[in-house]
Amino acid sequence: MSAPTTEPRPEETMSRSFDDLVAEADAASVDGWDFSWLDGRASEERPSWRFSELLGRRLASVPSSLDLETGGGEVLDTAPVLPPLAAATESWPPNLARAAARLHPRGVVVVRTEEGAVLPFADDSFALVSSRHPVAVDWTDVARVIAPGGSYLAQHVGPASVFELVEAFLGPQPEAVRRARHPDDEADGARAAGLDIVCLRTERLRIEFHDVGAIVWFLRKVIWMVPGFTSAQYLDRLQELHRSLQEDGPFVAHSTRTLIEARKPAR
Repeated sequence: MSAPTTEPRPEETMSRSFDDLVAEADAASVDGWDFSWLDGRASEERPSWRFSELLGRRLASVPSSLDLETGGGEVLDTAPVLPPLAAATESWPPNLARAAARLHPRGVVVVRTEEGAVLPFADDSFALVSSRHPVAVDWTDVARVIAPGGSYLAQHVGPASVFELVEAFLGPQPEAVRRARHPDDEADGARAAGLDIVCLRTERLRIEFHDVGAIVWFLRKVIWMVPGFTSAQYLDRLQELHRSLQEDGPFVAHSTRTLIEARKPAR
């Protein structure tokens, strides 16, 4: 999503009917990991560390890299320079095709993986392993493929991210669910796998949804927020949100993002 703006919502969006907004959002493609469909309809603050730029600088300084859960390759492709040996993994077929089309011309090997499966790479293969918003991290396997002295550099989704929206549909969530992906727990997992924590930072960032179509499209794309979401299933709740958006302004939520760098000790 784009950076926050203080400009008023487009008048044409505010005046459109509920049925029109929902139908448009239901028909729009959610392939890849591009959120530009939300431009002008939702906004999100960005973490201060500027992950894409940080990753680009690191990639220019290492001989080999692996980008995990690369999506459509959008973030990796922003790097001005890629290492001589660069690989990426993805498990969702539509994203895999997009990543291959985007990254193959830049010399990146794109490998299909299965969620929960061991990474199909030899031990000590990569000087840098990266990821932006991985679903889950198998720290033991990640540590295995990092070369001695190499690093894992990633931006993770933090605990209770966008839970204002989640709980608007699912109701209050248990504390154990809210704590999932806590940075302290992730750091403990990395240390248990033999990695040293170099950096651990978390920020809470404001999100605004300006129309109900933006909410529908977001929940269709980020499928783990409200599992099994369809507009038909939650029609009454969406109508309530539409009225609130029209009368009270944007729906405000907060994402959490964690920057984590962990290093494998040199032998």
